[in-house]
Amino acid sequence: MADTLPRVILVGRPNVGKSTLFNRLIRSNRAITHDRPGVTRDRMDGVVRRKDTPVFGIVDTGGITLDAHSAVVEGPEGIRGFERDILAQTEAALVDAAAVAFVVDSRDGLLPLDEHLAAHVRRKGLPTLCVVNKVDGVEREDELMAEFHVLGFPLLAVSAEHGHNITALVEELVALLPEETSTEPPAPPTLKLAMLGRPNAGKSSLINAISGSDRMIVSDVAGTTRDSVDVRFTRGGRDYVFVDTAGVRRRTKISDSLEKYSVNSAIKSSTKADVTLLTLDAAEGVSQQDKRLMDMLNTRKTPFMVLINKCDLAPRDSLDRLKKNVAEMLAFCPHVPILNVSALKGTGLKKILPLATQIHEECSVRISTGKLNRAMEEVLDKHQPPVVKRVRAKFFYLTQAETAPPTFVCFVSDATRVPESYTRYLERALRKIFGITHAPMRLHLRSSHKKKSEK
Repeated sequence: MADTLPRVILVGRPNVGKSTLFNRLIRSNRAITHDRPGVTRDRMDGVVRRKDTPVFGIVDTGGITLDAHSAVVEGPEGIRGFERDILAQTEAALVDAAAVAFVVDSRDGLLPLDEHLAAHVRRKGLPTLCVVNKVDGVEREDELMAEFHVLGFPLLAVSAEHGHNITALVEELVALLPEETSTEPPAPPTLKLAMLGRPNAGKSSLINAISGSDRMIVSDVAGTTRDSVDVRFTRGGRDYVFVDTAGVRRRTKISDSLEKYSVNSAIKSSTKADVTLLTLDAAEGVSQQDKRLMDMLNTRKTPFMVLINKCDLAPRDSLDRLKKNVAEMLAFCPHVPILNVSALKGTGLKKILPLATQIHEECSVRISTGKLNRAMEEVLDKHQPPVVKRVRAKFFYLTQAETAPPTFVCFVSDATRVPESYTRYLERALRKIFGITHAPMRLHLRSSHKKKSEK
């Protein structure tokens, strides 16, 4: 099977941990590993399999020693006399390669052998990821990766021995492969939606109307719903579960112990749901408690939308003013969509599930490092960062740290010289390029590569 799969070739100088990484990726101790350099001489083929991820081949190769002219030089004792054969084996593997994982050792730092081999690999023109091995955790990633930026490849810190960032490595390698190798998307999982809002905003009525059942008790008496209740249903071949929650009032107005428990349960449900539907009452307007809930959801980067319910009970002009007021309250998170809906009349209900699905899909987006950095160059070309204290911050590298929500880390010369307004510009630009319209997003700036004069 490995012969027909797209292949990623592990390339690096001796003793950087390629065989340990190979074993970790194929989840088997097929390749012999040892602290002594030169154990691997012949190339070895394996297959990388992960759930919901395209299957691809991985090839382990021996350590290569080249000089500045790409000529073989004498290697350590373990490979002495085999240097040319090892290079020939690697060259043969590269002929059919789809991508390269260029492995370096963070503990040794950047050596001339790394630079010479990187130049040789670069001439092959293959998509390449620089894998900075032997980084055991996130605490020192920035420091240990810093000097490898000069190689010009996207970087990812991992620990083959301890498993740090291996899942991210698999995702990055898949992103380097031709798109036609992608598998068919799996059946979509159940989408979990949490209803959140003040008492008597009509949350239960909305659930009944959307799910097409009278699953929830509906009453004009505020506080009818106490516990968080799951309502499961299917629409368009997809399974959904609504979590109806108790109305959330200001804590100073909560004296009943049961209501305290219900409110805590409501807020907890919103953190576990895929998307939260914050429901307002058009007849009652927007309150400071609604604003507090918006602040809480935004601070936690919870995916959410705002539903202005009972829109049929409000005059058109007052409804427009209310929507404008809500938009102003959401100025700190303008990506959050606002819908006018009516559980009684059915207004706007058909838009809710598709929009929630879109938000959830945007939260799961994973963008390859190569695409991110091409986008960053485009954004910087259009609008450079401003000069702060006579110095313009230099942007080096952009990578995605995680999903749910999409979280990006940008390495710059000095993060303190990047104004908040420019960070917002970067976020807006990235959202536009990658179609992240309504999902929350995190964009962190980290100082890196500081010159001595700047320290």
